[in-house]
Amino acid sequence: MENRKLELIADFYEFTMANGYFVKNMDYIAYFDVFFRKIPDDGGYAIFAGLEQVIEFVKNLSFDDDDIEYLRSKNLFNEDFLNYLRNFKFTGDIYAVPEGTIVFPYEPLITVKAPIVEAQLLETALLLIINHQSLIATKTRRIVTAAKDIPVMEFGARRAHGADAAVYGARAAIIGGAVGTSCTVSAKNFDVPASGTMAHSWIQSFDSEYEAFKTYAEIYPNNCLFLIDTYDTLNSGLPNAIRVFDEVLKPQGIKPLGVRLDSGDLAYLSKEVRKRLDEAGYPEVGICATNSLDENLIQSLFEQDAKITSFGVGENLITAKSDPVFGGVYKLVAIEKERGTIIPKIKISENVAKITNPSFKKTVRFYSKETNKALADLIVLHDEVVQEGEYTIFDPANPWKKKVLTNYYTKELQVKIFDNGNLVYNSPALKDIAKYSKEDLDTFWDEVKRLYNPHNYFVDLSQNLYDLKQELLNNK
Repeated sequence: MENRKLELIADFYEFTMANGYFVKNMDYIAYFDVFFRKIPDDGGYAIFAGLEQVIEFVKNLSFDDDDIEYLRSKNLFNEDFLNYLRNFKFTGDIYAVPEGTIVFPYEPLITVKAPIVEAQLLETALLLIINHQSLIATKTRRIVTAAKDIPVMEFGARRAHGADAAVYGARAAIIGGAVGTSCTVSAKNFDVPASGTMAHSWIQSFDSEYEAFKTYAEIYPNNCLFLIDTYDTLNSGLPNAIRVFDEVLKPQGIKPLGVRLDSGDLAYLSKEVRKRLDEAGYPEVGICATNSLDENLIQSLFEQDAKITSFGVGENLITAKSDPVFGGVYKLVAIEKERGTIIPKIKISENVAKITNPSFKKTVRFYSKETNKALADLIVLHDEVVQEGEYTIFDPANPWKKKVLTNYYTKELQVKIFDNGNLVYNSPALKDIAKYSKEDLDTFWDEVKRLYNPHNYFVDLSQNLYDLKQELLNNK
């Protein structure tokens, strides 16, 4: 995002509304929440990602003469408003959960507290960043979970929905647990492993498959992972790979990395390849599987006792093909007409799922002191203090379901990112975000992490927030 002209990545109504606020001197403070309503793929949790790019966008947001002239050409905008944009700088506060955090529907992922003109202009950019990366991170973790302890590499750049989707999709995949990416610019920019050796075109460009493998081994002896399905996996590809291992690598004392299967019956082929590699004296050589994989196919391969040691996952990961919309929204939840006096706001809908939780809030997570496992989350008003000792928490969708929490400690999920327009947060390295995300997921019970029919993790509203919401609903 940095140093790119993205200031006009905004729905046009953001500018018409901002102009209206400006003309009417509506200079009060507004509070907006970014949250989502449904976990993709009916999973048990989601992973928050994209904060670093949000920071870059907000930090660099400004409007140049070309932007101003374009808006002026629409004959809609007040000249004083255009002059305001010419000198624009974000001056508000932003709170967010750290990247990699395990999150649930309706929890504020990002809270923007700023003059309403400023806050309104952030809407589209924040949503497109968070929706995309959180979606891909969550999908990747599903795939990594299905793969158990076997490494998953992100191989989807060529199938992504554009360059940014490839670059930042790879970044999100690392947060979700991928160990490397085929996208070279992502590997460079985010300091993560670059994965890949050869395509079928390399093999086809030589007079024989053997010559293609031999040439590659001579050039890259320490990076030999041969693609063996170009012609005939078992009768041509594998024998030629073993021959090159014997003739080129073994005399140098170099161990081959492996072979890759990109078509055919992956379960059967992997078992047969494993058997023949072992018989040839290469029990340590890995078998990488690719070819339109997702969590369902990977799970099926395990059920068939496939002998695969790594996965390269492409289009189904980078596009989150099975459920390609994260559904995050940006909603006004409060205003301050007088500094310090928060006036809660609510959006009402006949669709109950679209009724918002009002006011300036925070999310508190309960952990067991005995196991350090997460017990439940509670969305509370920003100045609420959660009582110690015992707390009864309800499932808001089914309030007859409840559980009594005892012997717990709590943690607030959000941290401050911008304070009066100044960045006060240091973004961790991507490797550290990925490590944190895995550790955060480890605090949840296996029942929550199931791929199918996961346990419903409780996210409740505090009594004060619930009462406020009911009051606003009853008064409309």
